[in-house]
Amino acid sequence: MSSTSSTVERAFAAALYADSDTALDTGASLLAADPGSDTELARRGEEFVAAAWRRGWQPADVVRIVRRELDDVHERLAAELVLAEAARDRTPRGPRWTAQLDELRSGPPDRSDRSDRSDRLDRSDRSGGPDRLDRFQYATTALELYRLLLRLPSLEPLDAHVPRAPGVGSAKRDTRVLTRIRALLAKAEATGFPEEAEALSAKAQELMARHSIDEALLAARTHAKDAPGACRIGVDPPYETAKAVLLDAVAGANRCRAVWNEALGFSTVVGFEPDLEAVELLHTSLLVQATAAMTKAEAAQRAGGRKRTKSFRQSFLAAYAHRIGDRLADAADVAEGQVTATEGETAATAGELLPVLAARDVAVTDETERMFPDTVTTRMRGVNDAAGWQEGAAAADRAQVRARPPLRRP
Repeated sequence: MSSTSSTVERAFAAALYADSDTALDTGASLLAADPGSDTELARRGEEFVAAAWRRGWQPADVVRIVRRELDDVHERLAAELVLAEAARDRTPRGPRWTAQLDELRSGPPDRSDRSDRSDRLDRSDRSGGPDRLDRFQYATTALELYRLLLRLPSLEPLDAHVPRAPGVGSAKRDTRVLTRIRALLAKAEATGFPEEAEALSAKAQELMARHSIDEALLAARTHAKDAPGACRIGVDPPYETAKAVLLDAVAGANRCRAVWNEALGFSTVVGFEPDLEAVELLHTSLLVQATAAMTKAEAAQRAGGRKRTKSFRQSFLAAYAHRIGDRLADAADVAEGQVTATEGETAATAGELLPVLAARDVAVTDETERMFPDTVTTRMRGVNDAAGWQEGAAAADRAQVRARPPLRRP
């Protein structure tokens, strides 16, 4: 064993398997005193990342759990290790995996939701990445990160699904449709005119429905071995129960199922790819709308002398999620009853669609039960602010969610 490997092994033995600060300082001191250990330390970090991937974690999952449990400097180091390991990875990965790596390469996400944790960054240089820390700080950061990576549990693998047949895979998907949907929702979130937002969101919903139906019919007509997939969507504090309920409502309305892992801060959404894309886009848009509406309502409450903002926010988001769930369920019921033949389309084609969608519902349910055979229900607690509930319900009624238009071919 080389001297550098020996240094890393002794540091790991001292620090990785104990939770005390003393053990951490001992390990960091060993590494800081041996500049030659840096390469080996980084290599071992990449191994920890690869081990996480074998346990079912994906790049975005690793970075998200680090963001949740540690600090910005650890997140930057984790992103570097993920990208370094990805460059050596030869395992075939799907488009979602590639998109996650591309997002990491584009730079760190917004940090506005972490302002309450600034007191935990006192031993790191917040202005730069791990390379700007002194040797002891860098070693401490690496060991804290490796402690977390070492203890990550196994997750349900998301890529153990039947491959798509040629011509039906995501590589052939019309990305222009998704680009248009994103643009429409972005405009709906940004406009200050309710009528404009309503028109933009309604158009986005129509495109989502058409996109999903086109994919379903194409798969059925070509007898493609299409199967449900899954993705993980972060459910971040605060008020994560209400956010998880909102995501569940959006998933159900788009023929998907969502299972929340509270301990790890995400929900796994199971469904067919076009519907998963719709869930991600709509959930994000509704959260933006909810946050904007909550901020406005809270400002009005403060202007009237109110001070209990936490209880107001929690009740607001709980009511918003509950009411949006009702509206989306109604919209889904209406949409299913509106599958009709339209001009230029035969009744046989319209009649073909309902069995296809029904078969997909069964497939999604079966896949969810396979992935998560043991689930429990949860309930929201601490919802005790009448004003917050009323404002949240009103905001949900104003949110741009319409019943899907009659399902038709473009």
